[in-house]
This record gives sequence, C-alpha cells and structure tokens, in this order.
Amino acid sequence: MTRSVFLHEVEVICSIGLHDFERAEKQRVLIDVELRLDAEREPTADTVADTLDYDEVRHAVISIAEAQHYDLQETLARRIFDAISAMRDVTGVSVTTQKPDVYPNCKTVAYRLSNLN
Repeated sequence: MTRSVFLHEVEVICSIGLHDFERAEKQRVLIDVELRLDAEREPTADTVADTLDYDEVRHAVISIAEAQHYDLQETLARRIFDAISAMRDVTGVSVTTQKPDVYPNCKTVAYRLSNLN
C-alpha cells in the first residue's frame, strides 16, 4: 500500500532568477509537491491530529519561497524538499517548481527534485 499527498500548483510571488529582468520584480512561481507517507501509520481516527496536516506543508512551501531571493529554481526546490522531508511520517518527496512567465514563447520553465520511485 502507498499513501500519498499532492499539492498542485501552489502559486507564490517570489524573487527568483539570474537575469536582470527577473531581478527587477518578483514573479509568479507554481510549485507542485508530492509526499509519500509511512504506510504503517495510516490514521486510525478521523482527526488531523492523527496524520500530517496539509496546512503545514502548504505554509512551508509559501514561507520558504517568499523568504529570500533565489538565483536558481534548484535552490528553491532543495529548500522545500529538505523541509518537507523532515515532516512527520514523510518517507519520500517530489518538488517541482515552474516559472510560467519567464519567456514569452515558453509555457513554463520547470525543475524537479525527487526521491520517489
């Protein structure tokens, strides 16, 4: 059995990028997170106290993204990956960052960091 949680396209406005036009103003970043949870610790009660609170995950993503300027998506993804990996019952993580507005002829520029199989 596998237990997974997904947060798709958490939208944040943050300071990210190497180029002068990216440094000039904050930009929109979409962040996807997939978590694998310990299958042996499935909730036995219908209460958030018995599992990982999704609000905690979402808050971590937003707080990390807004905390500072990042030159690289790789750095932002790693910070999020490390924070979520340390959370209760998490056994695997995938983090994808997307910059949808960086190039006019490109739908998105993305980076993915994962230890999921």
